[in-house]
Amino acid sequence: MDINQHLKGSMVAIITPMFEDGTVDYNALKSLVEFHIESGTSAIVSVGTTGESATIPPKEHLSVIKNTIDYVAGRIPVIAGTGANSTSEAIELTKEAKIIGADACLLVTPYYNKPTQEGLYLHHKAIAGRTAVNMSVETTVRLSAIDNIIGIKDATGDLEVAKSLVDMCPDNFMLYSGDDATCVEFILLGGHGGISVTANVVPKEVSEAYSAAILKNTELARQIDNRISCLHKDLFIESNPIPVKWALHRMGRCKSGIRLPLTQLSDKAKKVVEKDLSKLGVI
Repeated sequence: MDINQHLKGSMVAIITPMFEDGTVDYNALKSLVEFHIESGTSAIVSVGTTGESATIPPKEHLSVIKNTIDYVAGRIPVIAGTGANSTSEAIELTKEAKIIGADACLLVTPYYNKPTQEGLYLHHKAIAGRTAVNMSVETTVRLSAIDNIIGIKDATGDLEVAKSLVDMCPDNFMLYSGDDATCVEFILLGGHGGISVTANVVPKEVSEAYSAAILKNTELARQIDNRISCLHKDLFIESNPIPVKWALHRMGRCKSGIRLPLTQLSDKAKKVVEKDLSKLGVI
């Protein structure tokens, strides 16, 4: 598989569905995988930040990724979230993800210890996987020369950064938005797709919007995106993935489980998200 050709368009940052006691609901995960494949999602990001990677220990982390890969059965790529603020831990997770069959890995910029730009460069160079970084464009360009680093997820929402990435990175270096609110505009500037939270709820619409943007059908892309823009905002009304997990629960696609320190969506916020779901006809 030429992974660069397959990792375009709408890539869902899939939730990790859980029972009320916080254990993973693998049957719900399997159903969500089918929902995305049927809806045209291009790839699935398993156990990224939206998948609650911060509270899923390594053994279980790899189990969720492995089951996702098994459920997908080669129909679309699976990207494993394997980032950590420890380079050695990220390397170990990335190695294991490759062994169990992940098509690519997504690595968050090391958090809390706040490395320098040189530290970020050396971290990702040591792992040589896919990067997901909030760092300078110049550092990204340096990393783009490393064979196993195929792209960047930029979640800044800053279209000036997007333009700089398009202008300065090699043509075969994949550029993805991690900001739902600006992703269509990011793609229209020359990006290749997006890693989306909104796609958990309306995968067909997100896929159609991103595909239209890739084809430079600006009017259609913006028209679809405007229709679902309420979710881009309201799925972040509280910390991600609190709202999106509740939305999927309200849609009947998973139980209400979430792990501390994240809590259930507040009653006030539920009313806002429910209004969006009703407006879009998904409940």
